[in-house]
Amino acid sequence: MSITIKSPAEQDAMREAGRLTAAVLDMIGPFIQPGVTTDELNQICHDYIVDVQQAIPAPLNYRGFPKSICTSVNHVVCHGIPSAKTLRLGDLINVDITVIKDGFHGDSSRMFSVGKATIQGERVVRVSREALWLGIAQARPGNRLGDIGHAIQQYVEGQGFSVVREYCGHGIGRIFHEDPQVLHYGEPGTGLELREGLTFTIEPMVNVGKRHVRLLPDGWTVVTRDHSLSAQWEHTILITRDGCEVLTLGADERT
Repeated sequence: MSITIKSPAEQDAMREAGRLTAAVLDMIGPFIQPGVTTDELNQICHDYIVDVQQAIPAPLNYRGFPKSICTSVNHVVCHGIPSAKTLRLGDLINVDITVIKDGFHGDSSRMFSVGKATIQGERVVRVSREALWLGIAQARPGNRLGDIGHAIQQYVEGQGFSVVREYCGHGIGRIFHEDPQVLHYGEPGTGLELREGLTFTIEPMVNVGKRHVRLLPDGWTVVTRDHSLSAQWEHTILITRDGCEVLTLGADERT
């Protein structure tokens, strides 16, 4: 698969897809309460994307994925399948949204706590979010993908946590997952040189314990091997002439 550089018109389409993706995450936050099931969250998001936004939930039937969003709770790293599981006080949940609008994808995920998280939970949520923004700070023309991964890895490991290596960010546009792969670890000055018009996600998965993960028999759900908590934040970004533009900013991130 080749890397695609987006034209100005395609960049505008990506902005709209990103805006809609962020709007879903802004919308769902108040519904994340004790007693709600992840399947109920899935249905609320599905109806909002389809009926209100007149868009398409990209995960639904993607390579056989059965739901419209991913919901990853506590030690689930990513790709959790919404179910009858009821959220409880103290749970951490990552909600991962991908919207298709006019053929283009926006992709973002956000951490939520059900009530007040534990001190450890609050810390891994904070560290994963800060790691994402440190990675974004390296996203500019002339830098390389390794600069992004290195910044994330150095910060996370310096906080005593670990970075998952089996799953990564990705190019995005008309295709949900396209080149390049965006690793959340690595060496500075290595990897693809970033160019204006490139769009991709940065989405570090940070574990409280060791970095190792395993895939459950459902073929989707990824969990920490040691059952430690995991947290993830994700944004879709566009490389611009002098830096980058985050296409999936939430309401509280737009200043």
